[in-house]
Amino acid sequence: MKKSIIYLLLSTGLSTVGLVLFYVIIREENIPIQTALQLLGANILIHLGLNIRGRFEIRSPMIESILDNTIIIIVLLIFRLVFGWFEKVPVWLLIISVIVLYIITIFITSSVIKKDIEVVNKLLDEQNQENKL
Repeated sequence: MKKSIIYLLLSTGLSTVGLVLFYVIIREENIPIQTALQLLGANILIHLGLNIRGRFEIRSPMIESILDNTIIIIVLLIFRLVFGWFEKVPVWLLIISVIVLYIITIFITSSVIKKDIEVVNKLLDEQNQENKL
């Protein structure tokens, strides 16, 4: 639960930074507070969807990744329709944003996997040392 909240806050923070950068690029002086709250709502729904999907064991990492991305896209499209997101956004900026967020996600995921591998290796080493005794 604690990890889920940390990831939710991290993604909301990154989304907010992206929103601020977008408003700087289009030279908009005021950032509506309702947009920031909408971002929080979208991130909550995305993380709920990802947590629900995580309760099901999927053997293929490719299908798991496709489902995760589908959940994110569906939530963003719903928020786009309801709140009129992306109306001011040029296509090139959307493409760059997606690429940057994808790279950040890969970095975070790989660092988490690396930590998990280190923990498993440490446990295996400890078990091997116990077996030798």
